[in-house]
Amino acid sequence: MKTILTRYLYCYGRGWLLIYLPHADELVPILKNNFGELKWNYTTQTYMIHAFKGVGSRLHLLFKNHAKIEFGETYHFPEYPRTKSKKKKTIELPPMSASQQETLDRFESFLITKRYAQNTIKTYVGALSVFMRYFSHKPLDTLSETDIIEFNEKYIVDQKYSFAYQNQVINALKLFYRVSLGLSPSPSILLRPRREHRLPNVLDKNEIQRILSATQNLKHRAMLSLAYGCGLRQGEVLHIQFKDILSDRGLLLIKEAKGNKDRLVPLSPKILTLLREYYRAYRPQKYLFEGEVVGQKYSSVSFQKVLKKSVKLAGINKPVTLHWLRHSYATHLLERGTDLRYIQEILGHKSTRTTEIYTHVSNKNIREIQSPFDDLTED
Repeated sequence: MKTILTRYLYCYGRGWLLIYLPHADELVPILKNNFGELKWNYTTQTYMIHAFKGVGSRLHLLFKNHAKIEFGETYHFPEYPRTKSKKKKTIELPPMSASQQETLDRFESFLITKRYAQNTIKTYVGALSVFMRYFSHKPLDTLSETDIIEFNEKYIVDQKYSFAYQNQVINALKLFYRVSLGLSPSPSILLRPRREHRLPNVLDKNEIQRILSATQNLKHRAMLSLAYGCGLRQGEVLHIQFKDILSDRGLLLIKEAKGNKDRLVPLSPKILTLLREYYRAYRPQKYLFEGEVVGQKYSSVSFQKVLKKSVKLAGINKPVTLHWLRHSYATHLLERGTDLRYIQEILGHKSTRTTEIYTHVSNKNIREIQSPFDDLTED
């Protein structure tokens, strides 16, 4: 019979029960189905529940046929004074007026009706909200070229917002002016920043293997394996349902991805075996990867923390993000000789120009180039 290790923790006036399940992933669903407030602590690698009266007895009763409960000594966390985080200084904008909010709501309704992606709606509405509040003293249809250049320089550039954010604001304004005001701003007004030509960040296969090997939790390993093994975006991994796994065909259906497009990606037999093992242990109800609440998608923030933890355990000193796994997948396919057109289809890129960026980071042809230094003869 397996052993569950527990201990009480008191921190900032609150009591918690830490539950450590070494090599007992099959017991996690039992915990989740009986403790709705269950949380995962990445620092201690334990599950946490509030230490209510009788929680120990409830655990004994719950696992009497599965495992033995052992309680460690209570730990009181030292209550260090909390420090305030430094916030980035930003220009103080006035609140939205009633008429501005009404205009913004109509624009949001238009985006929803046109079936824009939820992230796009959030981005456009947020960008337009900032723009409207910045010019709260002027009607939008009376703004001059000088006004918009001022917004670009003083709000976006001076506060060092990213190239991507500047482009998002421009996209939002162009659409808003066209559909809400019936105007088409001159291209000279909405100047885009010079395009960045940055190479995608890529991990080698050894680094990928180290990250996956360092991920001991079965669910977390399945999530990261699927992200890399199918070249998926973060949201695509979390949106997968069981009906999307076409195991008999060795394919995975990605539905309503970026640009509201569906696509099929090849599913590795090794990943399919891993997913079956994961399903037997966790028995998710709707989404392939669910969070604390049954039937709801796993949190994107938690997914990022899973990767960060694994990267640290693997001893990789790089700021790895989940999108690095997608970049690595595409680059490794190219190095194996996969046609660029197929890679474009698998990744869901609209244009081959987007996919061609991976040719600049592939080692396959670069390694074959011989330096003219080798032609020099020694004296």
